[in-house]
Amino acid sequence: MLRRALGQALKWGLVTRNVATLVDPPRAVRKPVQPLTANQARAFLAFTKGDRPGPLFHVAITTGLRQGELFGLRWQDVDLTAGTLAVRHAMQRVAGVPTLVEPKTTLSHRTVTLPASAIAALKAQRTRQLEERLLAGGRWQDRGLVFASTIGTPLEPSNVTHRFQRLLAEAGLPRQRFHDLRHCAASLLLAGNVAPRTIMGILGHSQIGLTMNTYAHLSPALEHDAARALDDVLTGARCQG
Repeated sequence: MLRRALGQALKWGLVTRNVATLVDPPRAVRKPVQPLTANQARAFLAFTKGDRPGPLFHVAITTGLRQGELFGLRWQDVDLTAGTLAVRHAMQRVAGVPTLVEPKTTLSHRTVTLPASAIAALKAQRTRQLEERLLAGGRWQDRGLVFASTIGTPLEPSNVTHRFQRLLAEAGLPRQRFHDLRHCAASLLLAGNVAPRTIMGILGHSQIGLTMNTYAHLSPALEHDAARALDDVLTGARCQG
């Protein structure tokens, strides 16, 4: 940030040199990604199926949406007949107030095709929400949110995270951040041999390198496929021309 500010000052003639460019930045240390395995994810979804935030967790794992995108999802963005949802907004606190904002990047605007289990989870969510709306009566605040409080207001991220981690503990599963559900979605897609470019589109990444640098190591099957491909070429099994 300082380098960019001084760079602009240099363009304006306010400084004679951008001294920030002379500094070697510290090496970025990326924490290893350790999402739930396929078996663990299956167990967690089964454990939380009847829990109020169960559909939220199910959609998070099956779509890879960011937390803000999930909290900002509206029913008008969901087409259960076509089996798709459109990411058009994210919920973010602006001056302490939950506000719908533009997604993180241009490519974060995307349409995601839902698996059948996610469609079923969203139908269950809609039924539960209609029941809660009737119970709330005049206290209901209709904002059209798919995932909301019992009176229709935006969810509080810390409350959802605490509930998520408590359920993990009760299910005997390793502690995770809510964001790790996004990593789980990516690792499951990789394990299913989905093309990295497709995964990039589903997650709303701006660069294919971000997808591969973050997740490629999570799928040993890809490395095994690469090794077999090299063997095929070297042994003549896949010679061309």
